[in-house]
Amino acid sequence: MSLLRSSTRPLAGRVVCPSLQVRGRASAVDPTPFETSVPPAPTSVPSSSSAASSSSSSAARRSWRRAEVAEVYQSPLLDLIFRSATVHREHQPRNTIQLCTLMNIKEGGCSEDCGYCSQSSRYTTPSTPSKLSEVDEVLVEARKAKENGSTRFCMGAAWREVGGRKRGFNRILDMVKEIRGMGMEVCTTLGMLTPEQAIALKNAGLTAYNHNLDTSREYYGKVVTSRTYDDRLSTLEAVRDAGISVCSGGILGLGEEEADRVGLIWEMSKLPEHPESFPVNALVAIPGTPMEKNEPVSIQTMLRTIATARIVLPTSIIRLAAGRQLFSESEQAMCFMAGANAVFTGERMLTTPTTGWDQDKAMLDTWGLRGMRSFEEKRLHRLGPEAEAEASVQAQEATTEQAKRPEVQA
Repeated sequence: MSLLRSSTRPLAGRVVCPSLQVRGRASAVDPTPFETSVPPAPTSVPSSSSAASSSSSSAARRSWRRAEVAEVYQSPLLDLIFRSATVHREHQPRNTIQLCTLMNIKEGGCSEDCGYCSQSSRYTTPSTPSKLSEVDEVLVEARKAKENGSTRFCMGAAWREVGGRKRGFNRILDMVKEIRGMGMEVCTTLGMLTPEQAIALKNAGLTAYNHNLDTSREYYGKVVTSRTYDDRLSTLEAVRDAGISVCSGGILGLGEEEADRVGLIWEMSKLPEHPESFPVNALVAIPGTPMEKNEPVSIQTMLRTIATARIVLPTSIIRLAAGRQLFSESEQAMCFMAGANAVFTGERMLTTPTTGWDQDKAMLDTWGLRGMRSFEEKRLHRLGPEAEAEASVQAQEATTEQAKRPEVQA
């Protein structure tokens, strides 16, 4: 079996995982095998550092050592997936996948030199520079996404930073307000932000802001030189301080080593709060970019990265992002078992293909999965319409109660 090529060590104990023996519909996501007991950690991973030994301790951990993350990553693959599935089912809604749609609202012409990106003005690629989309054009696409089952709508602009683009930024604030008014989660990725810009997005109703770290700190300079790793962390800080959920992940297939994938997850574990979502992208090598000849990412690498992230970041949503179409439906189902619980669907990503709504909804049905509702994720529930309505009722009740109290005479 190809999934076992990376390790010859046996699984801990006498673990049998019937859900890996796919025979018929929904067998790969049947939670039953994971509800009985938690498998013992392999001997190579000290019990003090094993997230599988206690999912609740995973949630509380704020001090993962990099070596501990590496030990998790390197454990036998099927055992790793079994462990991550156990953690997943204790911290995330079972058999639930969020459908997200991403729209490129301003393509190409970016001054950055990201080696994977066709939108950089430094490379000759198929991307054609465009002006910022109009509000009405974006709202049409958001409504289409909602009608097709997407509960998060994301907008990306190929900018290094928002900078002094006041008119364009105000237009994006209008987009955010309108889409949030539809009851959808709203995410943007606009490059680097100042604290003031983050606050403005928060006030407009933004749910999450995407700003990927891409890879480890050590390998980052071989991917991007036009901004630093700390520049990216500063933007995440501004977003977090504004009260916006952080969406930050990475790209596999950049030429990185195993240690860099471990390093990326470790960096996420060190943030003051684990990211609300962790996108996992598989490089789509685009002609004209410096990485056009990179080898495709293997499913084993995807599974190890997702499973390790699920154990280290148990409360984060793990999003299968760009490059998902490179993997078969069965391979994607394995990613869901390992801990992924969101996909990007619709007509395309920023510049690369994605799977359409009908195909994805059929896939969810085949594997016994359902779509995640807007604001269903625990940390987002407080931002949703139900929470807002509850807060309004509580405020009205407090006002009524205050009015009933007799006045105190001076």
